[in-house]
Amino acid sequence: MSLATPVTENAPAPDDAGRLRPTWRGPIAYAVIALVALLAMPLRTPDGSTRFRLSTETDFAQIPTFEVPAAPTVWVLVLLAVALAALAAWWTRQGRRTGLWLPVVFGVALLLAFLTFVGAGRSAVIPLTSVATGTLFLATPLIFGALSGVVCERVGIVNIAIEGQLLAGAFIAAVVGSLTASAYMGLVAAPVAGALVGMLLVFFAVRYHVNQIIVGVVLNVLVVGLTSFLFSTVLAEDPGTWNQRQALPVLPIPVLSQIPVIGPILFRQTLLVYLMYVIVVALQVYLFRSRWGLRLRAVGEHPKAADTVGIDVNRTRVRNTILGSAIAGLGGAFFTVASGLAFGKEMTGGRGFIALAAMILGRWSPKGAVAAALLFGFADNLRTVLGTIGSSVPPQLLLMTPYIVTILAVAGFAGRVRAPAAEGIPYVK
Repeated sequence: MSLATPVTENAPAPDDAGRLRPTWRGPIAYAVIALVALLAMPLRTPDGSTRFRLSTETDFAQIPTFEVPAAPTVWVLVLLAVALAALAAWWTRQGRRTGLWLPVVFGVALLLAFLTFVGAGRSAVIPLTSVATGTLFLATPLIFGALSGVVCERVGIVNIAIEGQLLAGAFIAAVVGSLTASAYMGLVAAPVAGALVGMLLVFFAVRYHVNQIIVGVVLNVLVVGLTSFLFSTVLAEDPGTWNQRQALPVLPIPVLSQIPVIGPILFRQTLLVYLMYVIVVALQVYLFRSRWGLRLRAVGEHPKAADTVGIDVNRTRVRNTILGSAIAGLGGAFFTVASGLAFGKEMTGGRGFIALAAMILGRWSPKGAVAAALLFGFADNLRTVLGTIGSSVPPQLLLMTPYIVTILAVAGFAGRVRAPAAEGIPYVK
């Protein structure tokens, strides 16, 4: 059973069509967040205006910097969030489900309100395009980790080892990239490291039916210990050979990269980000629109029924868990070759666990996981944004921001979703 699986007696009851009825957990979370924002921002917004910039210096078409009156703008955006919270409560009372648009608009409104609030009366300009680019950049490993979790847990294997897979991918990418003097070779080697960790996971989980959560935790500790030992004994002694910085170049896509606002965000990226686009779309389509996806989901929901129609349950679990682990390993390349950094001890910094939370918040779907990972990526990027405009927010609080957002998001919304029914349960034919 997943750690996020709701307790049976507290789970929402299904309607006549078998779907889960909306619960009050979401509207309550919206209301609490909107109330905190209402008390914290509009009444405390200083006089003056906030300056925003959409264009970057390399854009073909430049959009002039614009100013908005800080206090009225914050009031409008926060009241919009309050109205959306009230709408979510009204729809829940009527038994209607809120669409994906409501949390997206709710989040964007509060994010813009916060940026307007912190930039009020300051001479610094808030570069919205750079904020979005930084958010996507920092969300990249979270997206890879969350997609890994989607593939593994949809097939019935709890993948707590995402953190170890990310770290293993970062380590191997750095070493191979340094030895070959090629960041691209490091990128190719990263998923191999993640797949090896995934092979250990399914070996103990499928062959010996060991508790999958315990195996995942042990693998995380193993990878941390092994990479730290090799870093101290091999990489640190001869960094020029084993741990030299290699960076993936930025590959702007002609024409598309010149589109104002969208171009710099989506189409001036490294190969790793472009691979992420492909993997997200492919998984979303194949998971729900293909024979492979149907078999994968059947094994995760009802393995006995899948077995009766000729699907090899354990083989399906092994193959797809290794595939998902390779995706996480590829995401580990972000920390080294994609960022142009040498490997450092425990440099993933708990991103694997945040990715696990993004997967849960995204309801075990690729597109939902991407949306949740972008939220956490913005929270991680927030300290850079506030530092740029000279905010007085304590740096210790900024370092805590992504983890606080993770806890609030999972506590507020994870209870509305249900994990695959056979997740974490070994199958014995």
